[in-house]
Amino acid sequence: MLLSMGASFIRTPTLLFLLLIAMGAAALVQGQSTRVGFYFRTCPQAESIVQKTVISHFQSNPVIAPGLLRMHFHDCFVRGCDASILINGSSTEKTTGPNRLLNGYDVIDDAKTRLEAACPGVVSCADILALAARDSVVLTKGITWRVPTGRKDGRVSLASEVNNLPAPRDSIEVQKQKFADKGLTDQDLVTLVGGHTIGTSACQFFRYRLYNFSTTTANGADPSMDAAFVTQLQSLCPADGDGSRRIALDTGSPNRFDTSFFTNLRNGRGVLESDQKLWTDASTRTFVQRFLGIRGLLGLNFNLEFGRSMVKMSNIGIKTGTEGEIRRVCTAIN
Repeated sequence: MLLSMGASFIRTPTLLFLLLIAMGAAALVQGQSTRVGFYFRTCPQAESIVQKTVISHFQSNPVIAPGLLRMHFHDCFVRGCDASILINGSSTEKTTGPNRLLNGYDVIDDAKTRLEAACPGVVSCADILALAARDSVVLTKGITWRVPTGRKDGRVSLASEVNNLPAPRDSIEVQKQKFADKGLTDQDLVTLVGGHTIGTSACQFFRYRLYNFSTTTANGADPSMDAAFVTQLQSLCPADGDGSRRIALDTGSPNRFDTSFFTNLRNGRGVLESDQKLWTDASTRTFVQRFLGIRGLLGLNFNLEFGRSMVKMSNIGIKTGTEGEIRRVCTAIN
């Protein structure tokens, strides 16, 4: 048997054996990675089942769209994208403040039930999360992207590790570091935070910006905020009011996946302090400006870049092979 390599040939059994080992190792590495169409043969209807489930829930309860998007993000930033956020228990990730009030857990459970009926023991909960996040963006008028699949589900979920999540009071440097620790760039940071174009936040997470925040403003609010916007938020979130009241993070079009969130940042109308800092800090402002198509800068297509950044994020710390499992139900390990 002769294998051509340029002008030379491999003739010896030893070299051929080494080449076959190398080819096998490469195939093994590829097999342990996520890829588009992972379930093409084992469960060809997997993506369709998840999509139909998300659509059916969205039609009766649209708030599940931002909930599912946040859920995937929160999952990936703690122990990697392994569906550890879904596990029930007294001290699991699901019990913490950032995760307890997320909408959409029932959607994932429903999709898993349907998938187990069609393809028992095949599709992971981690992959359901990744697919549902993409479908949620599409349902809110965003552009689709191809989702690589093939993740396994993790077996550990600890509430104490949720501290790794980006937080509303994080400085730009802290935000950058948290994203860099996951292999994500400053552009990924701005892009993924742009997901706040849909969804809401509770008053308790930003109300401190509205009262006694600064002595440099007449109203005592964060000086980076538009004064009229402060007045609007103060009426919605009184100092002694209900801290759980939900306020849209994108006051321009809270139910549509678009760039109005970035327009709000430029106008001092970012609800969360960490969001507004994307504009006040020069190192991240450039990316906001590029998404807005500011003249003189090379423009960026937000929808396109969001899909790319989501694919990068969805491959953080994935479990493959014996590192994980395919849960029979998403709320408990096997």
